[in-house]
This record gives sequence, structure tokens and C-alpha cells, in this order.
Amino acid sequence: MNYHWNWHIFWEISPDGVGTYLDTLWSGLVWTLATAGSAWILALAIGFVVGTIRTLPNKWVVGVANAYVELFRNIPLLVQMFLWFFVMPELLPQAGGDWLKSLPNAPFITAVLCLGTFTSSRVAIQVTTGIQALPRGQKMAGTALGLTLPQTYRFILLPMAARVILPPLTSEFLNIIKNSSVALTIGLVELTASARAIQEFSFQVFEAFSAATIIYIVVNLCVVVLMHMIERKVAIPGFIVAGSKSGGH
Repeated sequence: MNYHWNWHIFWEISPDGVGTYLDTLWSGLVWTLATAGSAWILALAIGFVVGTIRTLPNKWVVGVANAYVELFRNIPLLVQMFLWFFVMPELLPQAGGDWLKSLPNAPFITAVLCLGTFTSSRVAIQVTTGIQALPRGQKMAGTALGLTLPQTYRFILLPMAARVILPPLTSEFLNIIKNSSVALTIGLVELTASARAIQEFSFQVFEAFSAATIIYIVVNLCVVVLMHMIERKVAIPGFIVAGSKSGGH
């Protein structure tokens, strides 16, 4: 039996009666961007803290930071998503667990926490590498100026490292957008889940997932272009990562 193509499906009313199938895709895109954006902010915050701790001279705090990285980096994302959604509420006190499970946006919160912590372990590695890539004289110069160790990190090392690691951070940002599709397994109706819903209701599987694919490509290309502009603006002469010019994103 030949497949019947119908690209007009996106302008037809969806079964929920709220809007067209195109509106369904748009809603999914909004949830994808909201999830990825929120998780990225969380990943940067935790990643910079953990990555910085991994470069400190105290071996005990370094060990804790390393354990955090290895824990979240080595457990598959899908398993972590299930642990956050199904197991974590059961580990909390009953009142807290019941409250968490009753939230109307519990899948969104869970997805943000899972993606944020998962990606933060990868960001931490990039931050550590960026700090260690700087000449040792940078840290010594801060000490010579009379800065404390926290001040040296705040005013010298971290600003420099952040600009050096922009290319690999771009890759992580692209990954978190794509990884947000895993959230459909816990009921978050993001872009992939929206395409799947269109396919189930209309049986136009190729049109639904072709549209989702195009949207993912456009969003990621926009991110790449934006990050390239930022990289050129803040690039430090002598510290340009080769991957930023070779399309390594």
C-alpha cells in the first residue's frame, strides 16, 4: 500500500480542539526551549562551581567534586530521568514526596533537574580543563597583586577560562536541547512528544517527524550562529580553541 502524503495536516484541527496540529508543534517547541534553557542555567551554575572546586589544592573537596562528576556522567540519561521522576519522590519525607508528585508541572521540573545535573557534570569537566589550560603565571600574578585565592578565581581565572571554553560549551548547549527529547518518557509534551502525538492521531508519521527534525535543525543552527558571534567578540588572542574554527560543534 502506497503512503499518502499530506502536508496540509498541520493546518487541520487537532483532536483536542485547542488548535491546529501546527499549534501542537509550536507548543512542543516552547516546552523544549523552556526545558533546555532552564536546565542550561542550572548546569552552568553547578558546573562552574564543581569544575572550580576540582582545581583547588584541598584533596578532600576535590574528591567530593570528582565523585559528583563521575556519578552523573556515568549513569545513562534515561535512567537518571526515571530515577528523578519515580524514585526521588519516594525517598523524600511523605509530605514532600506527595507534594512533588501532585505538582501539575512535575514532569517539567523533573526534566530540568535531571538535564541540569547530568549536563553540569560535563560542564564541570570543561571548566576544570579551561582553568588548567591557563598559564600558571595567571594564578601567580593574582597572588603577587595581593588577591586571595577566591579573588584570584573570581577576577582572573574564571573570566579567562569561561572565554576559552566557549566552543565546547556550545556543544553542550546543543546536546541539552537534543537531550530534552528524553523527557517525553516521563510525560513532558515537548517537541518530540508533540510530533509523536500528531503521528498517533493523524497517522502522518513522516510529515510529523520531518517537521520536528527541521525545527531541531533550525534551532540548533541559530544556537551555533549566536555562539560563534559571542566567541568572536570575547576571543582572547593566543587562547583560541581550534575546534571553534573547524566546525567542531
